[in-house]
Amino acid sequence: MKITGIDCHVLLAPNFDPALTSSAQDSFIVVINTDEGIDGYGESDVNPWIAKTCIEAPGTHTMSLSLRDILIGADPSDIAALWRRMYVGTCMHGRRGAVIHAMGALEMALWDIKGKIEGKPVYELLGGLTQPSIVPYASLQPSGKSFEEYRDSLCAWAQRAKEFGFKAVKAEVTMNGPYAHSGLHESFDRHTEVVAAVRKALGPNIALMVDVQYMWDDAATALETVRQWKEFDLFFLETPIWVDNLDEYARLHDEAPMKIASGEWLATHWEFAELIERGNIDVAQPDVGRVGGFLEAKKVCDLAAKHRRIIVPHCWKTGLSVTATAHLAFNTPHCAFIEYLPPHLCVETLRRELVQEGFDFVGGRILPPNKPGLGIELNEEVLRRYKVA
Repeated sequence: MKITGIDCHVLLAPNFDPALTSSAQDSFIVVINTDEGIDGYGESDVNPWIAKTCIEAPGTHTMSLSLRDILIGADPSDIAALWRRMYVGTCMHGRRGAVIHAMGALEMALWDIKGKIEGKPVYELLGGLTQPSIVPYASLQPSGKSFEEYRDSLCAWAQRAKEFGFKAVKAEVTMNGPYAHSGLHESFDRHTEVVAAVRKALGPNIALMVDVQYMWDDAATALETVRQWKEFDLFFLETPIWVDNLDEYARLHDEAPMKIASGEWLATHWEFAELIERGNIDVAQPDVGRVGGFLEAKKVCDLAAKHRRIIVPHCWKTGLSVTATAHLAFNTPHCAFIEYLPPHLCVETLRRELVQEGFDFVGGRILPPNKPGLGIELNEEVLRRYKVA
């Protein structure tokens, strides 16, 4: 079998709002074609125009090759060897960042092909089931341009998630900092009010995580607020400070009353090694596409296990990425939750319309996919409708 083509799809929802801090309004989808008619699908959480260029740009020397040229004509079955060829061949213009994120989409598509060839779901190819079901958390992003609207929207979403059967919820509580919602600029004490309101809406028996999207400048400032959150019994606090402030993360690990989670933006297991070993984070959050694909994600999982840390993968795209994340989780015994927002609990157009996930959600748990490859169903008409490049 040989790879005969790579189609890059830049998708954009027509109702996108550039003021929002949500990458779910666009998507980057790759389709790898083979000479035997078996196609593989991949997705990555990256600027889709940049990712398309990363794959299609021509190369002029051995240290800066074209990802497309590396793969065309190759046998898709030896994924580790192809990843190495892509990494070595693009190191001068890649090595981290967008090139690795684009490679993650390609690698995901290669696993989809391999599963279809062998008639097995991807998690079996990765080593098999290590847990019988996965608990997802509902990842909730509120709406509203005032404090009251923000708080009430988040509590309403939390109530809907509870009614739908979720056993865990992550609330975005970001009304200050570099990614403050809708231009809000609320005091940190008001953030405490929102966390309290969400915990009250959920009750004591649903796990609660909070994402503040890099809101504080340093650990000392963060601790002034989050020490007050001990009573809310948070499973983790996500990205409280900038991801590169590793020593400040280590202080939060030592002094905060809850686990600290980070890693959504990182590329390759080498970046996670720094975050885990120096930053001392409690919860590693590899994103399958962004980190470079399944193989890199598994290396992160192994690194976390070595240091006795928890895995909770990041995923903020369509059902394609969510399903890929589920495959990783089923092969990872120390994966506590995965991020999941089903179509009826979100407003993002692409999430609602593009992909049918490859798994069943029953009783607050995700059951193992049983179809070959990723097992997703992609709506080709929606792919055409929202393609802009």
